[in-house]
Amino acid sequence: MKLTEWTMEEQEQLIHFMTTNAWPYHGNSHPARDIIEKTIEEGGYESDEVKTFWVENDEGKQVGIVKIYDLQDEIPLFDLRIAEAHRGHGYGPKALKLLAEYVFGLPGNKIRLEGHTRQDNFAMRKTFERAGFVKEAHLRKAWYSPKEHSYYDAVTYGITREDFFGGTTTPVHWDDEQENRNLAEVVPLALRQFPEYFESERLIIRAPRVEDATLVWDAIRHSMKELKPWMPFAQKLPKLEQTTESIRQAVADWATRKDLRLHVFLKETGEFIGSSGLHRINWDIPKFEIGYWLDSRHEGKGYMTEAAERITQYAFEELGARRVEIRCDTDNVRSRAIAERLKYSLDGILKNDSLSADGKRLRDTCIYSKVR
Repeated sequence: MKLTEWTMEEQEQLIHFMTTNAWPYHGNSHPARDIIEKTIEEGGYESDEVKTFWVENDEGKQVGIVKIYDLQDEIPLFDLRIAEAHRGHGYGPKALKLLAEYVFGLPGNKIRLEGHTRQDNFAMRKTFERAGFVKEAHLRKAWYSPKEHSYYDAVTYGITREDFFGGTTTPVHWDDEQENRNLAEVVPLALRQFPEYFESERLIIRAPRVEDATLVWDAIRHSMKELKPWMPFAQKLPKLEQTTESIRQAVADWATRKDLRLHVFLKETGEFIGSSGLHRINWDIPKFEIGYWLDSRHEGKGYMTEAAERITQYAFEELGARRVEIRCDTDNVRSRAIAERLKYSLDGILKNDSLSADGKRLRDTCIYSKVR
């Protein structure tokens, strides 16, 4: 793996990279082309103070970018971004180690290298720690999110020249250690890295990517008749842009561990055949609810039963689930059949528990579960 300096001749590559990925923890999670062009024009990616590098994996594929600020100062800052398709593969910590090697090799003996992130960006915090960075500050209400019109806490991580060359990690002593222990007890699994890709006998099951949008939209288009009685999103065919935005949100929710949507593909052909996932998450227990829908062109082959079985296994083995539920309308005989084939127990039926997919009638809900 290596860092390769970005050049102005690669302007279109950079614009494509920035506008086709979602950045849920940045001020602008979906930057537009004109914003990136303006930043490039103003020297925001290349100047005496700024340098930008491609993060390339061992196959030479560009999997991310890293931008260094304040290069004329003794303490540079950086911004690391890994493409959605390549997150969860360990590229972040490796990129930070290469970045530190570059910065501390510059003339003038840089003192330290630092970066900032939102307090709830657990994936980036783990990236810092695995690269030898130390948490050095916790700033309350210091990170503004325009999309949510909210302020979040921010954290600062740094690595010193001495620690880098000595291969050491010097901790900062402060008085919030008990608070940190309490946080770890509440959300230990949300802080963990767990697989975003797994397989069953015939299927590939993975986290959503923005480039899936056309495949998902096409599956919905062919399955409207079958989905309409049960799915609120299928009351009328969504626009492709709406499906794309839904997937962007799903990517962000995965990153924040709010919801874990999963896309299902045939292993043999690579075709997208349906969507599932783990929803209504309570990390304190932990418990999850499996939801699913299938492209009607692939019905009758047991694919969704196979997917739900493998996702159930994933929830218990990878996420430490103590309870997994399947909820469905009492009249949704296909969903009920999946739960029953997988030996989920029918805990009960809630009368007048929900509205029909079209929002016009009260419906009863079956609750199936497996516990450990």
